[in-house]
Amino acid sequence: MRRAIFPGTFDPFTIGHYSVVKRALTFMDEVVIGIGINENKKTWFPTGKRVKMIEQLFADEPRVKVDAYACLTIDFARDKEAQFIIRGIRTVRDFEYEETIADINRKLAGIETILLFTEPELTSVSSTIVRELLQFGKDVTPFLPEGMKID
Repeated sequence: MRRAIFPGTFDPFTIGHYSVVKRALTFMDEVVIGIGINENKKTWFPTGKRVKMIEQLFADEPRVKVDAYACLTIDFARDKEAQFIIRGIRTVRDFEYEETIADINRKLAGIETILLFTEPELTSVSSTIVRELLQFGKDVTPFLPEGMKID
């Protein structure tokens, strides 16, 4: 079985994240969406709420699992028996950062990282932008996967 983790904060899970998962499912048997818990990050949605929102979104897709973790990503990958880490890339800056992390993860754990480039029409979508829009009471529906409920 080819299993990958897709780690991130996902605060909130956007149409860009959704696209990465759907594309990963074309070559992975299972994708585990890992919601990293980082006490130093100020999040909009509590961890449990993020898990629930993403689980509901993928309720009809048994090949997608969702779990939260508070350890190193490579340890989460080992715990889930994943052979790969999936990451989405929007910009050159993302690539440089992800390349460094991928090299370290491969050296420490022998786990490969697969980088998926964001679809061009989604490069401006980020959780940071969506949180800012939420903060000012704006409608974020266009930036969320269809059917995702954030209430």
